[in-house]
Amino acid sequence: MKNRNDNLKRVIVDFKKLTPEILALLVERYPDGYDEDQIISFKNQHNEIIEAVEVTTEDTKYLVKVSSKLAVTMENYDEDDYEDFDDNDPEAVQAPDLEDDDND
Repeated sequence: MKNRNDNLKRVIVDFKKLTPEILALLVERYPDGYDEDQIISFKNQHNEIIEAVEVTTEDTKYLVKVSSKLAVTMENYDEDDYEDFDDNDPEAVQAPDLEDDDND
């Protein structure tokens, strides 16, 4: 028996490409943030290990790369901040100011 998720388009999303729609899905799926056991690890085409969390829409499975910017943005999420932007606008989600920006 085939799983419904087998036919979904798969998209890897970096923080720079995060849209208000995907951010809202992440906050809905992980309202208290994500735990280590919810992080998926895999190797990309450059043989680098990528860590991501998963959210799914009707037709797409998104793997959003884990970063400190993502965690802070999810913690501070307020949908009103994005009401003037299109759901698919990657310019809408701005990187938070972090003390140590070395890993992102």
